[in-house]
Amino acid sequence: MEHLSDFQTGDRGIVCDVHGEDALLARLLDMGFTPGTRVSVALCAPTGDPIVVRLRGYLLSLRRSEAACISVHRQKKA
Repeated sequence: MEHLSDFQTGDRGIVCDVHGEDALLARLLDMGFTPGTRVSVALCAPTGDPIVVRLRGYLLSLRRSEAACISVHRQKKA
């Protein structure tokens, strides 16, 4: 298991756990980062922050510090 912040463009996985302070945790869960959700990294900024992830049919930009609160089981590339 890894953190979403460790992923690079094209990497994909399944959310295992979300943790963080109450407000951040609630925000991430509201955005759809719930256990069992498939997620992939669509883009990474040239400076590395932020990253754009695809989940539940939409794209979302996250800071790497926020992505570090999301534990993901990496899926192998096809």
